[in-house]
Amino acid sequence: MKIEGNETEIRAMEEFHKGNRSEGLRIQEEFASQFRKEYEDKDHCPCQKACRYHGNCKECVAIHRAHGEHVPNCMRPLINRKIRLLSELTEHTIANEIEPPKEVLRKPAKKLTP
Repeated sequence: MKIEGNETEIRAMEEFHKGNRSEGLRIQEEFASQFRKEYEDKDHCPCQKACRYHGNCKECVAIHRAHGEHVPNCMRPLINRKIRLLSELTEHTIANEIEPPKEVLRKPAKKLTP
C-alpha cells in the first residue's frame, strides 16, 4: 500500500474541497481501513533515523508538538515540497540565507516531486 500520494485519500480530499463532507469521510475511511489491515503487523514508518519512537506516530508527534522546535523526519518531505513552492516566488533566494543547525549535515540537493 502506498501511503504518500495515496489515490484513495486524494479522492477523499477532492470531495472535501467540493464541500461533500460525507462522501469525503466515507472515502477517507476506505483509506484508513485499508491502512489498518495492511500495516497491522508491518512497519509503516518512512523515517530512516534510528529512534525509540519509530512507527509510534502518536508518541512521536506528541513529542514534537511538546518541544515545538521541528517536525518529525517523516513529515519533512511533505513540508519541504510546500516550502519549495513558496520559495519559487523569490527564485529560491532564501537558500542563500539559511544556515543549517550544527547537528544537521546538509546533503546535496535533490529534486522534489510535486
